[in-house]
Parts: sequence; structure tokens; C-alpha cells
Amino acid sequence: MPPLIPLTRRNSSREANGRFLQTARASAFAATPGGGARGRVGEREVAVGTERWLASAGIDAGAFAEKAKSMAASGATPVHVAVDGKVVAVLAIRDRVRKGAREAIERLGKMGLRVVILTGDRREAAEAVAREVGIGDVRAELSPSGKLEAIDALRREGRVVAMVGDGINDAPALARANVGIAVGSGTDVATEAADVALLRAGLDGVPLVVALSRRTMRTIRENLFWAFAYNTLGIPVAAGVLYPALGIVLSPVIAAGAMAMSSVSVVGNSLRLKRFGR
Repeated sequence: MPPLIPLTRRNSSREANGRFLQTARASAFAATPGGGARGRVGEREVAVGTERWLASAGIDAGAFAEKAKSMAASGATPVHVAVDGKVVAVLAIRDRVRKGAREAIERLGKMGLRVVILTGDRREAAEAVAREVGIGDVRAELSPSGKLEAIDALRREGRVVAMVGDGINDAPALARANVGIAVGSGTDVATEAADVALLRAGLDGVPLVVALSRRTMRTIRENLFWAFAYNTLGIPVAAGVLYPALGIVLSPVIAAGAMAMSSVSVVGNSLRLKRFGR
């Protein structure tokens, strides 16, 4: 069996052409979310996907089981390639942990948030990545519907769930979570399904979003408190409640000025959010 060729560029067709490898278009293409894809290339039936998905189609990948296991243990996701119903190769796909990911996870933990990995990758690969970034709760080998079930289970526990994702398989979970956050490099489907779309790739923006949302809610509560306090005090005085006992009456001009100052104080307090993160 020839050795696997590592692809170092995002465009695999360009990489193949650079290595003088022939490429061909597929027809009758069909994809199964979270499983794999199959199609016809020339006169051959080609399927690419997970071992479990191939098994459901009656294709045995047992000959590559040990290789796939060692790939997963190293943090890569094994993807099997079958031609005419026979597995001929296994590809190792590895997600590089972005710079700052571990620091972002640590910041979320310090904020009192519980971080969970929901992934369709094999457990060995998911646990390897989890160890690298410092996450203890790993739920692997999940289909898109499995991610929905995991989110529903957390919500039944009374938790407010924020889902961070970037792929097509993450879109249903992003829509189901209390807050869906799509990272900047995500697919259009994920961005449309999410409530928040980060402009940059990576996780470093997630703690910022959480901190900003908390500061915004605190500002709203402050504004409501001072607005209620002002009206509770100002309306009775304007109505003359102090006049019988103290002879104090509020001039309409002063009342109008006080109302304007109340609005200015609320707007000014809100404008402080513009300086957040600077």
C-alpha cells in the first residue's frame, strides 16, 4: 500500500495538480450530514466518510481499523475512502488548534461558564483536542441530531446554552441553542442560523461577546433603576405632594429640565459601552 500523501493546502485540487495527480469530477453526488458522501467518478462508485457510515452502507473498513485508531489517538479524524464497495484508503484530517484557543477556554472558565465539546469526530481525536485546550467534558461521534439532543438535555437541566460553531453540521444546533455564535470562518448556513456572527476566525472573540453581553445587561439594569427612581421621586413632587406640608412646588421649567437630564444620564451611561474592550 503506498504511503498517505499529506495535503498542506486548503485547495486539494490545486495540491493534486501541483503533484501531477489527475483529478476527475463526480456525478450522482449525495451527502449524508455527519456521515460522508458518495458519487460516481468515471465508471467507479466512490464513497468517502466515517467507518460507521460506511458500515451502514454495507462496506467493511476493518482492514484499516488499527490505522484509523492510531490516527484518532494522535488527534486526527480518520476518513475512509471506498471504491466499488471496498475500502482502499484512510485519510487523516486534523483540525489545527487556533492560536489563543486555550486562553479563550480558560477565560470562559474564569467567567463561570462550563465548556463542552460537541463533535462528530471520533472520541479519540476529540479527547486529544480537548486535552490540548483544557476541556474536560467531551461528547464525540455525534450526528447533527445528536448535537440537538445534547443541547436539549443541557437546557432541561435549566442551563442557558451558547453554541459556538462554523460548519453545516453545526447549523441546527446553533439555531436550537439559547444563543448561537458563528465564528468568522464559518459557512453561510452556520452564520444564518446563529444569533451572533464573529467577524474574525477563532475563539478569542467568544469571551469578549460574553463579557460585552453581561456589561450590556448591567447597563440596562442601571438605566431602569435610575429611571424608576427618578419617576418615583419626581412625579409626586411635580404633582404637589410636598406643597401642603412644606410649601414646595415644582416649576414646569425645572420639571422639564429634570426630565431632560434624566434622559441625558441614561444615554450617557449607555454610551460608555462604546469604550468596552479598549
